[in-house]
Amino acid sequence: MTKLICKRLAQMVLIMVSVSLLLFAIFDTDQFRRQVAVAELGGFGVATLSEEDYAAWITKRGLDQPFLERYGDWVAKMAQGDMGMSIEKDVAVSTLIAGRLKATAVLAFFFFLAMVPISLTLGTLAGMREGGRLDRVISVLAIVTTSIPQIATAVMLTVVFALGLGWVPAKSAMTQGFSFRELVLPLATLLIYDIGYVVRMTRASMAEVMAANYIRTAILKGLAYRTVILRHALRNALIVPVTLIFLQMNWLLSHVVVVEVFFQYAGFGRMLYEAAVFGDIEVLQAATLVAVAVAVLSQLLSDIAYILLNPRVRIS
Repeated sequence: MTKLICKRLAQMVLIMVSVSLLLFAIFDTDQFRRQVAVAELGGFGVATLSEEDYAAWITKRGLDQPFLERYGDWVAKMAQGDMGMSIEKDVAVSTLIAGRLKATAVLAFFFFLAMVPISLTLGTLAGMREGGRLDRVISVLAIVTTSIPQIATAVMLTVVFALGLGWVPAKSAMTQGFSFRELVLPLATLLIYDIGYVVRMTRASMAEVMAANYIRTAILKGLAYRTVILRHALRNALIVPVTLIFLQMNWLLSHVVVVEVFFQYAGFGRMLYEAAVFGDIEVLQAATLVAVAVAVLSQLLSDIAYILLNPRVRIS
């Protein structure tokens, strides 16, 4: 286990170095430089930026220095927690990302709190009797929910429960502090899609295990059906779904953009969208590295969960 963790951490460092170099090279192009210059100096577009002002801005920002030297300085600052300043928000990028990640973490906490038990229970029930009435009902619902785009789900939920019935607010600005009522619609939008996906994976895994020879043997020996499910089938059936659930951390960071922008939720996804629209390069660079770190961390947790659930695995 220790060897696996060390290997994954080494991979994370290598991936982040590669991604950071690629990002720095992309954002160091003349096109992005001019966009940042316009954002800082003011103007109505790149065409309005004079060459004299642009050259002066290049010198002021130290962008006339060698590429590797500037990259090394940037990495050193990032390692010290200095991610620069947001052009749009006029605040330290580290402070901005910390606040937005905290908001998204709140949403993620309630998401996993509801998604894990619901999806695993429904998937297990469907896979226990493949082809049965309950299996068909759950499978159809799972296919329908995963087929509807998140933006369409968000619109339908807002029209019905916010604008129509008035049960919950239409937006989740959280201006008056934490409010679970404001989390209901974005949380439901994420759950409706993802629960169906995990249910289908759990159902397929459970159905495969139920068809295994050792399960048939246990049933023929006269063991109680409940005992066969809980002691023999469930653990093996949950290997794939549980490892998949940990990978949902990475999925959530990317799919939460649509939900947070639609419901005006001040989270990590909305910050990424606003930074991309405004051309806030410092925020985009730092946020991308954070997303890469989350992706590698979720992969590490997934591998650990797989090993704990499957004792036959040996770490070489």
